[in-house]
This record gives sequence, C-alpha cells and structure tokens, in this order.
Amino acid sequence: MQIFYTPNIDSNPELPEEEAKHAIRVLRLTEGEQILLADGKANFYEATITQAHPKHCMVEILAKQEQSRLWQPHIHLAIAPTKNMDRMEWLIEKAAEIGIDEISFLQCRYSERKELKLPRLEKIAVSAMKQSKKATLPVLNPLISFKEFIKKELRGKRLIAHCEEREKTLLKYAFEPKEDVLILIGPEGDFSPEEINTAFTNGYHPISLGESRLRTETAALAALQTIHVCNM
Repeated sequence: MQIFYTPNIDSNPELPEEEAKHAIRVLRLTEGEQILLADGKANFYEATITQAHPKHCMVEILAKQEQSRLWQPHIHLAIAPTKNMDRMEWLIEKAAEIGIDEISFLQCRYSERKELKLPRLEKIAVSAMKQSKKATLPVLNPLISFKEFIKKELRGKRLIAHCEEREKTLLKYAFEPKEDVLILIGPEGDFSPEEINTAFTNGYHPISLGESRLRTETAALAALQTIHVCNM
C-alpha cells in the first residue's frame, strides 16, 4: 500500500499539498480508496480518501498503529556537510533507510560548505522513510558552528572520529549495546587539532572506523551501520 507523509494528521485529516498532488494526479487515486499514512513520529494510519482533490485531499482515519521501534539506542550523527551536496543527499537517504534519530550539521574550521538548504534534505529524508516502510522521520538540525555544538548537553555516549595519529578505540568497542550514541564526523579536511582537543575536553572519546581513510559520507554511513550491527 502506498505510504504518504502526513505530519499533522491527528489535527488535520488532509494530505499536505505535495502528497495530495502525488496521490491524485500521479497515482490517480480516487474517493473510497485506502491509503497508508505516516506521521514521522512512529505512527501509521490506515485511511480512506473522502475527497480526491490534488490540493485538498481529505481522508478518513480508519485505524492508528504505533510502529515498534526498529532500533534500540538513540542515534545522533553530527557531521560537517561535504562541498558536493550530492554526496550529502546520498548520505541522508541511506541513513534514513537504515535508521537514525537525529542528524546535526557542523560548520568546522576546514569546512568547505558554508550554507545548507535544509528543506531539500528533509524531502529526501521523507522519501527514504516512506520507501523503507518506516513511520519515524529523523530530525535534521540546521547548520551550527562546531564551537556552539560541542558545548551542548546532549544525550548518549559522545564519540568523535578523526584522522590524526592518536590513540583510538575501534567503534564497536566504544559503546555498550543499547547505549545511546552521539558521533561526530568531520569535513573532508578533517577536524582541526583544536577542535579535536575541544571535543576531548567536553567528554568526547576518540574512535576508529578501521584502517582505511574514508570519505566524510562513507565514514558516517559506516559508523551508522556499525552501531546497528552491534545492537542486533
């Protein structure tokens, strides 16, 4: 059954305009047909179309079902966006498919990207959520400076992946199963020595993702998958 993203369905029994257009004009759904809705907050809704209009598609809720959590820990990825946005869009898509709770975007000393179009990334995350049959949409936080982010009181075991030749713990040994995790991934030029030291001062632990030197988006996805595998 086709899934549609309806973040405010509890208070408004209507598809958002973009979803309505897709349902009525592209899929040619009509009144009386059943569809599946996801609110991005772990809930699915079975619904029937009551008014098939490409701008105002009204529905009647038949049943609500909470989707069981598909992964145990809260996973938060904080990453410096790549200069090439195609690579960052790819990461958002794959991370949403695999399963992640929150993604923050960091402005670091060696960052090559100074701005971010969050609505575009949110659309990609929504599409990936629906494609992978999830009802939970990851939170995408706006670009923030490394200095501001590192001082935040955030949940989870705090980890930082960097490329300097220092003592590190292999990621799979750096946290306990079902433990919430926050992991920092730097820009293409890596974190600066000052940023690494600041992270240590604020309770972050250095981790390794293996012997290979990975691209930013590859490192992030490898870290995410490792966390999932260690919690199976």
